[in-house]
Amino acid sequence: MFDEGSSNLRDLLGGKGADLAEMTRLELPIPPGMTVTTEVCNYYNSHNNKFPEGMEQEVLSKLKTVESRTGRIFGDPKNPLLLSIRSGAPISMPGMMDTVLNLGLNDQTVKGLIALTSNDRFAYDCFRRFVQMFGNVVLGVSGDKFESIIRRHKDELKVKLDVELDTKTLITIVQEFKQLIKQEKQQPFPDDPFAQLWMAIAAVFRSWNGKRAKIYRQANDIPDTLGTAVNIQSMAFGNIGSESGTGVCFTRNPSTGEPVLYGEFLMNAQGEDVVAGIRTPQPISQLAKELPHDYRRLVGLCALLEHHFKDMQDIEFTIENGTLYILQTRSGKRTAQAAIRIAVDMVREGLINKNQSLLRIQPTQIEQLLHRQIDPNYKQKPLATGLPASPGASTGRVIFDTDEAHRLGSSGVDVILVREETTPEDIHGMIAARGVLTSRGGMTSHAAVVARGMGKPAVVGCDEITIDATNELLVSGNVTVRKNEIITIDGTTGNVLLGIVPTVEPDLSDDARLLLSWADNVRRLKVRSNADTPEGAAMARTLGAEGIGLCRTERMFNAEDRLPIVQEMILSATDVERLQALEKLRPLQKGDFLQIFRKMHGLPVTIRLLDLPLHEFLPKYDDLTNKISALKANGGHAKSLNVEERMLRKVMTLMEHNPMLGHRGCRLAISHPEIYEMQAKAIIEAAIELEKEGLKVHPEIMLPLVGIVNEVKFLRNKIAAVADSVMESEGLKISYDVGTMIEVPRAAVTAGEIAQYADFFSFGTNDLTQATFAFSRDDAEAKFLKDYFDNKILTANPFEVLDRNGVGRLMRIAVEEGRGANRKLKIGICGEAGGEPSSVEFCHELGLDYVSCSPYRVPVARLVAAQSALHEKPITSGENR
Repeated sequence: MFDEGSSNLRDLLGGKGADLAEMTRLELPIPPGMTVTTEVCNYYNSHNNKFPEGMEQEVLSKLKTVESRTGRIFGDPKNPLLLSIRSGAPISMPGMMDTVLNLGLNDQTVKGLIALTSNDRFAYDCFRRFVQMFGNVVLGVSGDKFESIIRRHKDELKVKLDVELDTKTLITIVQEFKQLIKQEKQQPFPDDPFAQLWMAIAAVFRSWNGKRAKIYRQANDIPDTLGTAVNIQSMAFGNIGSESGTGVCFTRNPSTGEPVLYGEFLMNAQGEDVVAGIRTPQPISQLAKELPHDYRRLVGLCALLEHHFKDMQDIEFTIENGTLYILQTRSGKRTAQAAIRIAVDMVREGLINKNQSLLRIQPTQIEQLLHRQIDPNYKQKPLATGLPASPGASTGRVIFDTDEAHRLGSSGVDVILVREETTPEDIHGMIAARGVLTSRGGMTSHAAVVARGMGKPAVVGCDEITIDATNELLVSGNVTVRKNEIITIDGTTGNVLLGIVPTVEPDLSDDARLLLSWADNVRRLKVRSNADTPEGAAMARTLGAEGIGLCRTERMFNAEDRLPIVQEMILSATDVERLQALEKLRPLQKGDFLQIFRKMHGLPVTIRLLDLPLHEFLPKYDDLTNKISALKANGGHAKSLNVEERMLRKVMTLMEHNPMLGHRGCRLAISHPEIYEMQAKAIIEAAIELEKEGLKVHPEIMLPLVGIVNEVKFLRNKIAAVADSVMESEGLKISYDVGTMIEVPRAAVTAGEIAQYADFFSFGTNDLTQATFAFSRDDAEAKFLKDYFDNKILTANPFEVLDRNGVGRLMRIAVEEGRGANRKLKIGICGEAGGEPSSVEFCHELGLDYVSCSPYRVPVARLVAAQSALHEKPITSGENR
């Protein structure tokens, strides 16, 4: 029973059941009921869809208690108790089974409901809803087929709304629904209320392994082992008359975080009407005029629940003949902007402390803050405007079919899912889409709530557009948009625009900067950024980077004004020619370093010397052969032909069977030390020039692809000789470090040797992962990694999420042996995993000094580093649910 549980039993009762239990314990107006636990779900799904022995008897026993508390009897034709059946996993999952309301109705009990209420229309409205919900949700009959029957009757009566259907029509609709079910399922609609109950419970358990639930779990890293609970609750009726209604409200605005009651309601409506978008709901503030007493009661209960749970609440309520009931409360899904504001405001209000506020924020929410926004200077008139349900701008192809949106989106195509309104059946399409546009529904509709939770832009209730799903058209005024045409939606303003629209870089809000400053006071792990340009360095510093952990110099070589000189160096016939070409490059490299050092003054800058093999800077073999063939065919100039043929010979000389394991990085530098000597000279010259200007510079010179200690010794001596020469000629000594990337497994397992000649290590997890798995990343991701995920051989892409058991073990060896040999050794990470939350957490556990990631992941890494530190110590009262 609800009064036997509490919010501490979330894993057993599911989120919905735990919160119903907690509200019952607080003596709030909750319709009585019970929860069938998640353990039963796991039993059912692992025992060929059978209930555990004794479960039915226990449910019936608890049902007697519900009957005694309501004064009604389940299945009694004269005094019927009706039930709602809701799923409730420990973690909120939009992919779970829809609610079934009014369970227990049949041709006899509906007459008992009429006798109790003296309201024929109400009773048959409930019956119509129940047969429709049960037929769709439990039996699997298409919801569109039920809606088609309703539309036909509304057209015949020339009415628009379901509430305008009269009793006689509702009776006919019920019979037609039953005929539809018999036709579709080859079995009659179950009249026995107890059969209805067992079938509904079983349907909830089966939904745990349904397609949409699996997709949602996979997208959100939710374990398959949790299971779902079933909540069986006595009905409260919001569709019984003029002083009845139903609604959804949030204790704060879930889009902005503003501390005002936010939500929608409908008078004379039931259950899913508000979120389904069938009727246009009214703002919750209007309830103060319709039913002022119930509104005041609702405001008080909302405040009580928020203070009790210490979080913004999403509350469902029903008013039955002037009596308010709370049907559900849970931590409300919110946008990233709202999450940050709510966390900061609750600290100011004394509800939670700073550490708790940091644990409230999901790393993905910080990422969402940095989504691009539509350029405010762009003045195109919108195609239409709807409700701004979830902020951010998204551009993509218009796709009307959910399955097609999932297929295209999963393959990398940008799509906007366009529907009249979404349902839980659309979850897989919503996950794969860039954004969601609906023509119906309000700010608490399914599309709005789910998109906010996913951090995807959404425009809902855009009634200025008409959606023709059959012909796959979107019409607004005299403009028709067809499938696969491009639109942009702006979830911040609600605008829908044709084509691709210019966007601008986002910026962190004042609340976000304040929250991240609290994170900086807690974390031990420093956060640097990968940046190859002055602009990238400036952005990184703006977002809180504490230095550059990876500056890739080959990006500088590829610049348009440098590439001809680089090719000249590669094609040099003699050492003298090669040195002359490098001398042309040196001032350009120095200029690069001057700009970056200037942007990062006072902070360390790690510069990786040339890593790419030389053939990467030459034209492709096929392009050259085609060009030579064309020159020959057209009688091309002999000099031009000679240049291209010379280039082709060099490309053929440099071509490798496996470039990833070939002549690159430190290996290339040992063959041609003059390349690294030129780069080292440019770095030291730039640092000295800025030191003379009074700026503090901390260059860190990094050797890539090291695997043998003698590689480090050889190249370090070359760099030291160059640095000493420059400092002597400039008359100024500066400090600099020389370190290595750890991206070869041999470097990790011989780290104790290498550390004696290195000032720092930086893990290059991309190449280290490739070498450890013996996977070529490009080939693996393009050809077979999907099969590994589908067959659960791997649960995450190891090139995105650090492989702790393999790559992580090599890192652990390198850390322990490296620091054992060199106590002053700095250790960081500069691969792609440097900004991925799970990987940052692992770097904290290993005791690394810093992580380095792309500029826009710096705020994420700052937050996760703080959360990792907080997880090492107990949290005080008011811990986030």
